[in-house]
Amino acid sequence: MSDEIAEIEDLPSPAEPTGRRFGRAVPPRSGGSPAPDRPSPDSGTRAAKTAPIGGVIVCENLVKIYKVADLEVVALQGLDLVVDPGEFVAVVGASGSGKSTLMSILGGLDVPSAGRATVAGHDLGDMGRRERTAYRRNVIGFVWQQTGRNLLAYLTARQNVELPMLLNGVPRGERQRRATDLLGRVGLADRGNHRPERLSGGEQQRTAIAVALANRPAVVFADEPTGELDSATAHEVFELLRTVNQELGVTIVVVTHDPLVSEQVSRTIAIRDGRTSSETLRRSAVNAGGDQHVIAEEYAVLDRVGRLQLPRAHVEALGLERRVRLALESDHISVWPDLDRRNGGEGTGE
Repeated sequence: MSDEIAEIEDLPSPAEPTGRRFGRAVPPRSGGSPAPDRPSPDSGTRAAKTAPIGGVIVCENLVKIYKVADLEVVALQGLDLVVDPGEFVAVVGASGSGKSTLMSILGGLDVPSAGRATVAGHDLGDMGRRERTAYRRNVIGFVWQQTGRNLLAYLTARQNVELPMLLNGVPRGERQRRATDLLGRVGLADRGNHRPERLSGGEQQRTAIAVALANRPAVVFADEPTGELDSATAHEVFELLRTVNQELGVTIVVVTHDPLVSEQVSRTIAIRDGRTSSETLRRSAVNAGGDQHVIAEEYAVLDRVGRLQLPRAHVEALGLERRVRLALESDHISVWPDLDRRNGGEGTGE
């Protein structure tokens, strides 16, 4: 490693907002034992008081309120979410739906106003500043849309990949071996000595994925990772994320507006008005002719207190508003518009 990163604590972090600086590196492990594939709950952050239920990511009744001047803006309104270990999911939603706020909380960059969010056993509302920094280094990886936020321009691709390991006190030989392995996995074995300015946009995002994987995170968050790429390069980067997910078993959560990207994962989670509104599950099937095809089924999400959001198209088609009639059948629930109110009468709902 060159002298350019000898004084690494003075370098701005590519994964933090401009103006922040790296904290102290985590000291090397004692005893010489090899680092595990996943960080333990004590690797620089405090473990959650109780283990998360049913997933590597669990959000329970998550609320986030921002105060703007004299107004309060509710970005998340009791959001529930569970992502299982090893899943590759996409989170979609219109601007203002709350998905960016959710990613900021899960990425350790913001804290919830109420409710609970845990990632790999770490309670994100119960961590101090140092613990939050260690969480971002050890437990998660992040790939941003803007390549300038992912890589330090004055370091080579190899040095950028080694940087997170250097901060964690990983011995030189081990970090060089892992950097070589990761650059090979992302198809940049012969580009490690080039700085970002000499890499294409796709190569920069590939390097960013290698950086995100450097410290063996439990979860990788990717915020519009293909947003600045042409369609062919975007497809290559997305295929790389899929390969990483399958070969390394790391959980990947992609935030995207691109319907073509969201359609390539096994589960798409839609957020609307600060809550998870629907999920689309995809599975492979074989038709009568022996050809394989993908079946996509959309489900409304029922939260922990029994609330769900009906698809907007359904609401508009039936003219549903304010209140609806429900009927419990043997195997389903029927929903009707309130015809009495529509006709101008109070009625009894019978």
